Amino acid sequence: MTPFQIFSNQTCQVGESPIWDAVGECLWWVDIESKIICRKSFKDEQATVWTLPERVGCIALATQQRVLAALETCVVLLTLKENGQYDLERLADIQHPISGMRFNDGRCDPSGRMWIGTMVMDSARGQAHGGIYCLDERGLTGPHINGLYTANGLAFSPDGHTMYFSDSHVLSQKIWHCKIDLDTGDLSERELFVDMTLMPGRPDGAAIDVEGHYWICGNDAGMVHCFHPSGRLLSSLAVPFPKPAMCAFGGADLQTLFVTSIVPSHLTFDAMGHSGKVVCIELKSRGLPEPIFSRFPDSLRFLQSYVL
Repeated sequence: MTPFQIFSNQTCQVGESPIWDAVGECLWWVDIESKIICRKSFKDEQATVWTLPERVGCIALATQQRVLAALETCVVLLTLKENGQYDLERLADIQHPISGMRFNDGRCDPSGRMWIGTMVMDSARGQAHGGIYCLDERGLTGPHINGLYTANGLAFSPDGHTMYFSDSHVLSQKIWHCKIDLDTGDLSERELFVDMTLMPGRPDGAAIDVEGHYWICGNDAGMVHCFHPSGRLLSSLAVPFPKPAMCAFGGADLQTLFVTSIVPSHLTFDAMGHSGKVVCIELKSRGLPEPIFSRFPDSLRFLQSYVL
């Protein structure tokens, strides 16, 4: 077992989207099924929690210390208050191709636009209607990538010119990459990066370190895998729960790897009793600062500029 510490004892049914806030020196993450956003620093005893009206697939930090959240049917901008209250501004709606879908994994690219994947909530349906959308000055556009069961694993290379993404569904279990033009948001054709079909775990949420290594949670295998930019497996870290969901670098030196987790359907699989918690692991590798969402839809740009 990789040496670890419990960062948060709060049990999340589906802990996802960890983001390190360097300004606030705290970690943000979500519990999708409980519709909550959590925030906690090393010095806090408990996490601060905000409850949203829909499941929260992912979040990003935004300008003016706000939070962008992708829900089931829309993307919203939140001004969060200490008492669990918040102001909510609806930025974009999505028309899913079929019912029973929601936003899932997402991340900002280095230019400040937000990329967000979608999925069919009932994975047993085995329907590849998921895709990857983009929110920037154009509003919500896409899908720029389609044919995914469960869009996941979004991350960007240190130079910002390569976008990685995965499909964690049992019928896929693959990771791809493509080139991205940060000026226009245009993507090249995707290329296979890693086929995890015969590897431990399904490819879930991911992060990139300064050397361009791609760290991705091996859901169902209790591991976090680290891949070289060539696609070669460099190492695998064992974590104290069977279903790690997403990882993020943080801490003062960005050498702490935070890992969120999911409570399995059968608790007999959770030998250590840590499922749903967030753990942190000290590494020699150093992560990249998390980009801030700043490329608001044109209809809001004047307002944002005025407020600034």
